[in-house]
Amino acid sequence: MTGTGTPRQAPRQDTPRGTRKAAFMRSDTSSRPSPTSSVPQRPAPAPAGWGALFSGGNAARSVTLAAGVMLHAVNLYMAMTVLPSAVRDIGGMRYYAWNTSLFVAASIAGSSLSARLLGRFGPRHAYAIATAIFAIGAMLCATAPEMSVMLAGRVMQGIGSGLLVSMAYAVIRLVFSPGLWPRAMSMLSSMWGVATLIGPAIGGLFAEFGAWRAAFWTLAALSIPFVVLATTVLPRTTAPEPGPPRGIAWAQIALMVGSVLCLSVAGASPHGWENLAGCLVVLGLFACLAHLERQDRTRLLPAGALAWGSRLACLYALMGCLALTVEVIEIFAPFFLQTLHHQSPLTAGYLSVLMAVGWSTGSVLNAGAPRPRIVRAMLAAPALALAGILFLACYLSLPTDGTWRAMGPVCLAFLIVGVGAGMAWPHLLTGVLLAAQPADRDLASASLTTVQLYTTALAGAWAGMIANIAGLADPGGMAGAERAAFWVFLLFALVPAAGILVARKIRNVLL
Repeated sequence: MTGTGTPRQAPRQDTPRGTRKAAFMRSDTSSRPSPTSSVPQRPAPAPAGWGALFSGGNAARSVTLAAGVMLHAVNLYMAMTVLPSAVRDIGGMRYYAWNTSLFVAASIAGSSLSARLLGRFGPRHAYAIATAIFAIGAMLCATAPEMSVMLAGRVMQGIGSGLLVSMAYAVIRLVFSPGLWPRAMSMLSSMWGVATLIGPAIGGLFAEFGAWRAAFWTLAALSIPFVVLATTVLPRTTAPEPGPPRGIAWAQIALMVGSVLCLSVAGASPHGWENLAGCLVVLGLFACLAHLERQDRTRLLPAGALAWGSRLACLYALMGCLALTVEVIEIFAPFFLQTLHHQSPLTAGYLSVLMAVGWSTGSVLNAGAPRPRIVRAMLAAPALALAGILFLACYLSLPTDGTWRAMGPVCLAFLIVGVGAGMAWPHLLTGVLLAAQPADRDLASASLTTVQLYTTALAGAWAGMIANIAGLADPGGMAGAERAAFWVFLLFALVPAAGILVARKIRNVLL
């Protein structure tokens, strides 16, 4: 989003159908609301460079927010790397995917409560509470004698992580000017790339030495310097939001978490009819969620987020498609690389997080892009994701000797998927913040994490169901892993295919 340097033009008139160009992502024209739009549009913020984000008081705030996201990301990548070793030690292969599904389901609850926590305790104390919950979860995982305790620890970690990540986006809106939002969003995205250097290293090294528990103890230790930094740098209080205090959308949160848990339970069943019943129940719960969001005064998402064809709905839908595609690859790629391609835990972890490297690279390089390039990125992201996951379905499901020549195409596919998603992601997030009504700005901030986490949880649950049906646990072994790798990635290719249609819809409102 760079300025054009040309004089401002007069705003264009609405077309006979009552539509007009989206106000967000515009730097060369002024903005006024469309008479037929239910969402007031705001002028696009004047862009600012990277220097403004890392100078003066902004520097310490940026480092703190980035560190919170990195703590979450390090935990995610570390856990993906050590889980195969943990499962071999304490058992529970049928519930392998639950480690991700329950973690993310708990993160949904945490992210949904972040705005209330910030408003009641202020950023300093809210960050301290979230970090303490996260550290307790890490210690539970480190001492787990069986899978049930491991899952309890992952739930605690999820609540803390959801709070940390969601509060980072909320604090961006509170402490930075709108012109810095795209850069700040890209900064947070780039932390995933930094985490790829730390998470797999911690997990892989400890797993190879048979000390996977030490990885979780390390996470608990990393929480100490972070909480000291957060309570020193962040403001004690924030200005109250305009209007009466919002309630917590407990019903919607329960429906979201319930749908994830229901799908996880159904996915672990060996009976096809139970799998189908779980999917139908999830669809019913989502329908109830959509109804409550349209009717209830206490909402979880900004107004219009679930209105078919609205700008917000399209932005959320494309976010969901990209998140589903990336997460299902990240969840199962380390397992398939170790099982079918003779990779060590450390190597498999680093190979699978190449998507995060690509994501960070695309995000940073495209952060200051002009509107035409942003539109092209929105169109390219799901297309690249589709190409990548189809290739993985055909290639990763076939055992190889694990040499670098055999792994080269896999690395390229990971990078392609990550770069495509990274180019579009910061602008999708900024678009949501700018398209939401002013009264919904707190909901919009929290929803950025909630929507991503919800789709991630569904990805883990659905992928686990598909993998179990394909034979991951029964008959298991190489044959089961081959079938699971093929069907998981092939069926999930439908997700970026739908994202291509959504991206075309977004293009129509941007051009």
